[in-house]
Amino acid sequence: MADLTLTRHFAANPERVFEAISRPEVLVQWWGPEGLRVEPDTLDFTRLGPWGSVMINADGARYKVTGQVTHVDPPRSVGFTWAWHDDTDTRGPESHVTFTVEPDGSGGTVFRLSHVDLADEDAVANHNTGWSSSLTKLDALFAA
Repeated sequence: MADLTLTRHFAANPERVFEAISRPEVLVQWWGPEGLRVEPDTLDFTRLGPWGSVMINADGARYKVTGQVTHVDPPRSVGFTWAWHDDTDTRGPESHVTFTVEPDGSGGTVFRLSHVDLADEDAVANHNTGWSSSLTKLDALFAA
């Protein structure tokens, strides 16, 4: 198993960042790598239970991921399991994601994304690319 950790600083306060990483109407604005659109399905990290999302590229290829929200601790953290579905809609290996929000001491926020129990270093590299692109969209959301 392999792990990925990404850290970003946002000028927004922790409450606003937590809203962006948990509420469905804000999640759909930044979820998924650049160039993909999102079908929200059950993309909601405000409560425990199932969640899911389908990301669609410009050619119409669909990428489905689902899991269970394992904890919600406003405005500090949210955690959820993560597994991709294949072309037959079979759920693949499960990993776990945690978003952590901390005040930076000057009105902004330190955001940490931890994605653990990935299958191997290739999975880490692929998820690093995807999450980094998504976080670029989140950063642009706060800059707007």
